[in-house]
Amino acid sequence: MSAIRLFDNKQIRSAWNEEEGKWYFSVQDVVQLLSDSVDVKDYIKKMKKRDSELNVNWGTICPLVEMTAADGKNLNTPS
Repeated sequence: MSAIRLFDNKQIRSAWNEEEGKWYFSVQDVVQLLSDSVDVKDYIKKMKKRDSELNVNWGTICPLVEMTAADGKNLNTPS
């Protein structure tokens, strides 16, 4: 089950994992909301470049979860 959550009138994509009993939220959406960045992917790329530990552990910290994008496509999104 996927859903859109609102925080300060901004959309945050989320997905429920039934097996784990956990909600996952789009890291890109949360970073966009908190940083108010124009290009969130570039912002995350620069953040990972500045912090080597974050870069090394990104896949562990932010597993890919299928979520629906704004254009309606299902994409694997870091969560």
